[in-house]
Amino acid sequence: MTRIHATAVVDSKAELATDVEVGPYSVIGPHVKIGTGTKVGSHTVIEGYTTIGKENNFAHFASIGGAPQDMKYRGEPTQLMIGDRNTVREFTTIHTGTAQDEGITRLGSDNWIMSYVHIAHDCQIGNHTIFSSNAQIAGHVHVDDWAIMGGMSGVHQFVRVGQHAMLGGGSILVQDIPPFVIAAGDKAGPHGINVEGLKRRGFSTETITALRQAYKSLYKDGLSFEDAKVEIQKMVAAHAADAATAEKLAQFHDFIAASTRGIIR
Repeated sequence: MTRIHATAVVDSKAELATDVEVGPYSVIGPHVKIGTGTKVGSHTVIEGYTTIGKENNFAHFASIGGAPQDMKYRGEPTQLMIGDRNTVREFTTIHTGTAQDEGITRLGSDNWIMSYVHIAHDCQIGNHTIFSSNAQIAGHVHVDDWAIMGGMSGVHQFVRVGQHAMLGGGSILVQDIPPFVIAAGDKAGPHGINVEGLKRRGFSTETITALRQAYKSLYKDGLSFEDAKVEIQKMVAAHAADAATAEKLAQFHDFIAASTRGIIR
């Protein structure tokens, strides 16, 4: 059965699965839906039009589903959608979306969100990401699967962080990080391919070597941005016999080609 501490305040209209746990002094609003196996620590507030999946773990003093920190917001019923098996630690804030975007902030599944993280309105977070303590991302930011955000890093609105990318601690990011790339600094610049991370996730030596060559074409060979895109597209074709490598090279190429804010250089 649902285990709700006597001091918690859960609105009668909230929808909680039968085994959800809610700790002391927590508050659950009327438009909240929480899936099976999820635990909510003490003094945590979950409000707004917020839907949470199964087996999530919210630590103490988290603030989930609050109104966006956007002066254009006028109380529209925008949403926050959270997947499964996420860990969200102390004092994290995650806000709902705005009408100026899709109206939905999303956090996928299997993410590790450490203390004092801020995920602003309209952000789209994938799966298996890590946000180290005090990582702060502004509105409309996209963080793709397996990305790592370093502690005390800050991300400008509308920036995108590619798959398996890594942003170093204390960095300030104002443009997109391509997939597989390490970025660091103020302002953040490129520092090679995330080789160790890719090895841990089972990338082959051949794929890593090809991605390093793509990185070299983009950042080291003195090519213009347009010429670098052409060279990387040629690499995709050259590795057609190795489907996994060709796919990753295509992801790299397509990301930089689609960037509207510009990539770190």
